[in-house]
Amino acid sequence: MSEDVRTTLQDLKNMVAAFVEERDWAQFHTPKNLAMSVSIEAAELMELFQWSDGRALEPELLERVEEELADVLIYCLAMANTAGIDLARAVKKKMEGNARKYPVDLYRGRYR
Repeated sequence: MSEDVRTTLQDLKNMVAAFVEERDWAQFHTPKNLAMSVSIEAAELMELFQWSDGRALEPELLERVEEELADVLIYCLAMANTAGIDLARAVKKKMEGNARKYPVDLYRGRYR
């Protein structure tokens, strides 16, 4: 069974919160700093695909993608903790809006 199945979003938020608290880093975790960190880590993820067709994930590349994607998610979780955002509610709300904005009958197999 995968960790995704066994681990809740709250478990991950708690893990990040404990890590931050143990190091007394909350003082640095302003919304601005965390937003910048999300962007920086996302750029590092994009960099892995620079100058490639972006289709194949060789084992070596997949490992690096996993690390950078984890960094992005960790900073997103830290931002949610700092801002008091219920991520599950936020994602559900956003997906409901996306469903209205991009109805299946108009967008199936299309992105425009």
